[in-house]
Amino acid sequence: MNIKKLLVVIYCFSLSTSVFNQMVYEFEDSVQEKRFYELISEIRCPKCTSGSIASSDAPISRDLKKKVYQLVLDGSTDEEIKHYVSERFGDFSDYRPPLRGSNYFLWFGPFIFLALVLVIFFVKRRI
Repeated sequence: MNIKKLLVVIYCFSLSTSVFNQMVYEFEDSVQEKRFYELISEIRCPKCTSGSIASSDAPISRDLKKKVYQLVLDGSTDEEIKHYVSERFGDFSDYRPPLRGSNYFLWFGPFIFLALVLVIFFVKRRI
């Protein structure tokens, strides 16, 4: 009976160690730290549907956080970091994609959809 309890405790302990496996980020100053946390909250997780890499624990998000951390320490600007991420993962990786090319639908799609719904509503209402 005691062996079962010991095995359960060992099993639970082995599962809980993954919680403490988070990377600790050390910065030279608070400006770098603030930039890092703002950037990772603005970059969309490539695997998740709508979460940022700050809120994701997917392996690709962990790797991307490490890369952003390294770029912040190397002195890259926010625009350079966002450009790196968008070159690697596409414009979808930014919550505010640039207004160009195929992104017109991302920017104007909701307004077009709303206009179509209003047109359909008023046409049906007249009938």
